[in-house]
Amino acid sequence: MKKLLLATASVMALATVSAHAADIARRPMPAKAPEYVAPIYNWTGFYVGINGGGGWGRSDSAAPFATAGSFNTSGGMVGGTVGYNWQMGTFVWGLEGDIDWSNIRGSAPCGATTCETRNDWLGTFRGRLGYAAGRIMPYITGGLAVGNINHNVVGVGSANNTRAGWALGGGVEVALWQNWTGKLEYLYADLGRGSSVLGSDAKFNASLLRAGLNYRF
Repeated sequence: MKKLLLATASVMALATVSAHAADIARRPMPAKAPEYVAPIYNWTGFYVGINGGGGWGRSDSAAPFATAGSFNTSGGMVGGTVGYNWQMGTFVWGLEGDIDWSNIRGSAPCGATTCETRNDWLGTFRGRLGYAAGRIMPYITGGLAVGNINHNVVGVGSANNTRAGWALGGGVEVALWQNWTGKLEYLYADLGRGSSVLGSDAKFNASLLRAGLNYRF
């Protein structure tokens, strides 16, 4: 009788273990979490922004009675930006315009007086071509530049001319957060020569280094 009870208990224990093992085998393995893939950033759209920086360049002054040789100009600038981008694959085409208050100026002796060249405002309207590397977009840009050349012959007179020229450069723009982007840009702008008093004239060209913050709609 004892042997029968022991045998029965052993069979029941073995059946319980087998059932438990089968239950474990039927349980699904934990699923592996899907790998995170960052959303693709799309540069298409309208934007507005602000920009600021500085410029440096060369000017000269030529007059019938005196000539100032080539001299340095420099100063700060700040203004606003508006533009639109179209993204096609990894390439981004765009149009951008800006208008800046400028204080780029310089002077040099000319005869018995001083000749000064000053730029009070500068605007550009340019095309842009960029390469979208995710949230970073390096680009090249070029187009029209418009601004004033203020030529002052101290003690004689001054004249202010609005001139059209060209601008060429490049930069990099980075998506910061939500709809905001930041950029760092270099432009070379040339407004040619502007006439002044008594038949004198002066030229203006400058290298511009600006940072900007844009909001995309």
